Amino acid sequence: MSGQLTGKVAVITGGTSGIGLGIARRFIAEGAQVFVTGRRKTQLDATADELGSQAVAVQCDVSDLADLDRLYDIVNERAGRIDVLVANAGDPTVAALGDITEEHFDASFATNVKGVVFGVQKAIPLLSSGASVILIGSTTSVRPDPGLEVYGATKAALRNFARSWTVNSKAHDFRVNVLSPGPTRIPALLGLAPVDEQAALLDRFAATVPLGRIGDPDEIAAAATFLASDAAGYVNGAEWFIDGGYAQV
Repeated sequence: MSGQLTGKVAVITGGTSGIGLGIARRFIAEGAQVFVTGRRKTQLDATADELGSQAVAVQCDVSDLADLDRLYDIVNERAGRIDVLVANAGDPTVAALGDITEEHFDASFATNVKGVVFGVQKAIPLLSSGASVILIGSTTSVRPDPGLEVYGATKAALRNFARSWTVNSKAHDFRVNVLSPGPTRIPALLGLAPVDEQAALLDRFAATVPLGRIGDPDEIAAAATFLASDAAGYVNGAEWFIDGGYAQV
């Protein structure tokens, strides 16, 4: 690795599995100190053990504002600033129109939208000059998959917030971008099907991607690393689709 994040302090929500964990691994390999969050203590402990001394694992439900306050208190105490904030925590629960419940709707928007809005807002006092804020979106914002209508709507909301926050980025001295993965080999995607149907599910997704395969978390992490680095200092307000062309044709 090139060490392009050496000395940077990063916070990654939902960093105990999938894309979030992939980003945490990459950031650490590039020299960053990383704070990762998750809701499940057992998974957090395992993540902390894997990531080692450059990581701090904090139990946090991003939809709970008190949890967010506690997270940033810990970051402030341990590091005093945030150079990179990756808002990754998300709820991909499946429910097609006709089966959507109020509970499902509220839970999805609480984690995927409320958690991001207040996760960013509460971080502002700690954001360093020129900090990079990365919102993890999804191709479902422009190409909804069956059963992911609510999830896709939450991700579309993030794109709109990013546009609004870009207008305010000079006042707050940070830049904000959206990273929108396509089908990626992560537990959340595999969880859309029973175990004995997961291989077929991946094959179906791969057949719809122009590159003929689904993505790997490290490919998403590579793009996140660039956006987090000083090399991307003039990239602001963009949405990058890391999707093999899935939502582009």
